[in-house]
Amino acid sequence: MKKKILLGLSTALGTVLLALIIYLVIILAGNFAIDEQKLVMNTTTSLVDQNGEVVTQLFVENRELVSIQEIPKHVQQAFISIEDARFLEHQGIDFRSIGRALYRDILAGAKVEGGSTITQQLVKNVFLTSEKTLLRKTNEVLIAMNLERRYSKNEILEMYLNRIYFGHGAYGIQTASNLYFNKDVQDLSIEEGALLAGLPKAPNLYSPITHPERSKQRRDLVLTLMERQRQLSSEEAKYLRGKTVVVDQNRITENDAYLTYIDMVLDEARDRYHLTNEEVLTGGYQIVVPMNKHLQEVSYQKLKEDHYFPSGNGDAEAAVVLIDVDTGGVLAVQGGREYVRRGINRVNVGRQPGSAIKPLAVYAPALEEENYHPYSPLVDELRDYDGYTPRNFNRHYSGKMTMYDALTHSANAPAVWLLNEIGVERSVQALNQFGIVTSDRGLAIALGGLTDGATPLELASAYRVFAKGGQRVDPYFIEAIYKKNGERIIGDEQTEETVVSSQTAWYMTRMLQSVVQNGTGRQGEVYTSLAGKTGTTTYPEVEGATMDAWFVGYTPTVVGAVWMGYDITSTDHYLHGGSAYPTVLFKDILNELPNTMREVAFHKPEEVAELEPPVELPILTDVTATFSIGGRGFSSILLEWTGKDDDRINYHIYEKSKGERKRIASVVGQSHYYISSRNPFSNKQYEVIPYDSITEQEGERSNTADVTFKLGLH
Repeated sequence: MKKKILLGLSTALGTVLLALIIYLVIILAGNFAIDEQKLVMNTTTSLVDQNGEVVTQLFVENRELVSIQEIPKHVQQAFISIEDARFLEHQGIDFRSIGRALYRDILAGAKVEGGSTITQQLVKNVFLTSEKTLLRKTNEVLIAMNLERRYSKNEILEMYLNRIYFGHGAYGIQTASNLYFNKDVQDLSIEEGALLAGLPKAPNLYSPITHPERSKQRRDLVLTLMERQRQLSSEEAKYLRGKTVVVDQNRITENDAYLTYIDMVLDEARDRYHLTNEEVLTGGYQIVVPMNKHLQEVSYQKLKEDHYFPSGNGDAEAAVVLIDVDTGGVLAVQGGREYVRRGINRVNVGRQPGSAIKPLAVYAPALEEENYHPYSPLVDELRDYDGYTPRNFNRHYSGKMTMYDALTHSANAPAVWLLNEIGVERSVQALNQFGIVTSDRGLAIALGGLTDGATPLELASAYRVFAKGGQRVDPYFIEAIYKKNGERIIGDEQTEETVVSSQTAWYMTRMLQSVVQNGTGRQGEVYTSLAGKTGTTTYPEVEGATMDAWFVGYTPTVVGAVWMGYDITSTDHYLHGGSAYPTVLFKDILNELPNTMREVAFHKPEEVAELEPPVELPILTDVTATFSIGGRGFSSILLEWTGKDDDRINYHIYEKSKGERKRIASVVGQSHYYISSRNPFSNKQYEVIPYDSITEQEGERSNTADVTFKLGLH
């Protein structure tokens, strides 16, 4: 008897010990398989403008996390009813459910019903592959049991509802609620929650967007199960099953107009703030961007319109960038007409800038020198500089031309002459300060001859210096970054750097306004104050062909650049037109500015001198010389002409006699001059030549006036 008792006790202890060992194995194996980092879910990052309005969303899986407290009880009950009725009772594995499922499978002769709990489904989604093996099922059970030990039911249900896929790119209950009903999860009605609960089994099959009838049948099944489990009364369930499915779809689609901007946000997050693309796409950040949604969309649409491009060049490419003058934040950017995510971003591609570089490489650095002024005379001649002979586009040379006129009409010879005068190193230093780095050291810099070219973003940023009184700041796409908890982790103040004096900046603005009003940038209409410069580069293989066409300019509120051309210029792919096309496109985009940004004039800073309008010397064709005798025998010759009311114009008076010509006088602000004379028969002749006291240049000679006689008093 004792032996039997001892044997029984030994067997019992062995059984207990075996059970304990098995339990410990389950715990250890399950714990070993749980990688808590995998439970951290990817969340959607939002780009918002400065008003807090969502611009677009960035994600790998479109998901917005919510806490279990934000999910209404009736929504939780709907999921439990259809997915795991005994969720609150079991410890991760529902043996009763498994037995029932196995029994029905045997009766049907095939697998017709699953026995997985919500905890097991979470395990499959997070920790396991889709393979169907005994080892995988064993791991599923082990991990599920250990999850139940480590987390509460509410925590498991929260993770489950935030992770599951609901179709149409929506992950998690909050994103699904926004997608199908355009509302937050806490606002879901009972029947809406039931509809969402029916989706995870087969999101595409039961989608209310593509299969509304199937979706209703599935929803009604959920409502019936809620009724059986006493979550709804019979009257409530019957009433709710009678309701039609109403979808208020909030389309979660990526707007193609924003693609370039998104890529540049990702690039800046990586390069400036050391956040990888994966961190941004999965971190659930809120990124504040300086984008103007209207300008972003307008620039996108206009690039699609062929009439902005030269005839026969509908397949030509283009790039657009617009920057806020005040802050340096990028308002809009388009990297191509058919931009592809992470493809060629032409906003960052260096191209030959042509004459658009002249203000930066030549005229601004010259104005920083004491001996140059906007009306300083420059040599406009066909000259050879050690084998380099720059030519004006129209092949006309006037001998001398003011800086103002040379810039207005984009004359090449004066620009190269001036660069030679101030020195190439001074020019390169200035370009560096403007943010354009070059290794070139030749006079061709004056005409945009840069080996690596300049990008549209670089040129727009450089021209902002003129618009901002001589100050430069790096353009930016990210204003601030916030974590999910609202903590601001990025958002430094932008640092301004002085590049040129405010006086030089103002002179450049006035001259670049002349380019738009009277020079190469006058094509098209613009309904705001505008200063800017055109630029073209020729394709030498084809006569009259253009490689790159530019307009770079600014208003008091916006600075930007437009480039047109081909990624690779060839005899089959080149522009048939010049800078008029990007000029018109730029102006038409500006015409879409809101009134508050458009109805603004350039304002002269108090500390700078105004640039007077250029002196326009008259051409004198009506000079007369009249001899008369006055009282007491006094006689004189009166010279008269039609001048201009401008005190900056002097009139040089020349006398011609016996083959000699000499200047005898100079008058200011008058249109006549008396010459004392007692010999009316001296056979002298007279000329009057207008003289610009600013540029110190004479104008054209007047007609030659012979002396005529007149009796009587003057």
